[in-house]
Amino acid sequence: MVAVHGRERVWKVFGVVIILLWWKTEGLVKLPENATVPAVFVLGDSIMDTGNNNNPTTMDRCNYRPYGKDFEGGIPTGRFSNGKVPSDLIVEELGIKELLPAYLDPNLQSQDLLTGVSFASGGTGYDPLTPKLAAVISLPDQLELLRQCKEKLKALVGEERSDYMDELGQFL
Repeated sequence: MVAVHGRERVWKVFGVVIILLWWKTEGLVKLPENATVPAVFVLGDSIMDTGNNNNPTTMDRCNYRPYGKDFEGGIPTGRFSNGKVPSDLIVEELGIKELLPAYLDPNLQSQDLLTGVSFASGGTGYDPLTPKLAAVISLPDQLELLRQCKEKLKALVGEERSDYMDELGQFL
């Protein structure tokens, strides 16, 4: 009985510490009033993947239940979460858009590129063998997709506007 109460107390203290840390750090990084971020481009793994693994060739997919159960309408989207992932929260907090689309989403519109996309792929890693085993998008391949995206942006809005987005856009 004593061990149970000891564990409960540890968890309560841990919970209070987490809440205090969240409260203390929430909103520490704010943009200046006159600053804007036109676009966010994200590379990474499952933490930032918004649906790039939604193809039948990879083993690391999450476009099925229970993923997405807390998402709008309870629909699995390919996010490795039951709701939004950090890349969604970042673009939402910056006021760019509510959700960051996956670059490989077949429904992606050219206009979506203007405000950013995610190239992240769940299951990838720094080790070049990791993405090969899981048939996911490696970091070098994500960089290649980013290069292709920049070319599409140049064709869409011209080189000057594309360079402006490179300067002020956020690359995560």
